[in-house]
Amino acid sequence: MTRRARNSEPGTQHRRTRTRNPKPETGNRRGLRLLHWLLLFVASLIVVDGLVGDRGLLAILRARHEYDELANTIARQRWENARLRDEAHRLKDDPSAIEEVARRELGLIKPGERVFIIKDIPPAKQ
Repeated sequence: MTRRARNSEPGTQHRRTRTRNPKPETGNRRGLRLLHWLLLFVASLIVVDGLVGDRGLLAILRARHEYDELANTIARQRWENARLRDEAHRLKDDPSAIEEVARRELGLIKPGERVFIIKDIPPAKQ
């Protein structure tokens, strides 16, 4: 009796083995590789857009830097406004402040005062 005949006899137990194909089909492997590259490409696009896009990290850093500069400018302008407000108040109410400005900026003197003009002499050459 041949092996085939013996296994096909009634009452004989048949043992069926499934053979696994350890290597996927070539078309399936190519599709998986293409899918991996496609996912990598999409992830790279998302990362690049997150860095340099309209709302990306670089745009946020640039906007934060501009905000800090503008905040500093506003603080300086407020300080300057307060100083000018104080000076205007002094010039309005304090006669000594008015006299100081008249002497310094306009070169005025009180009656009876003498003005001495001192010219700078260039340093002697050695």
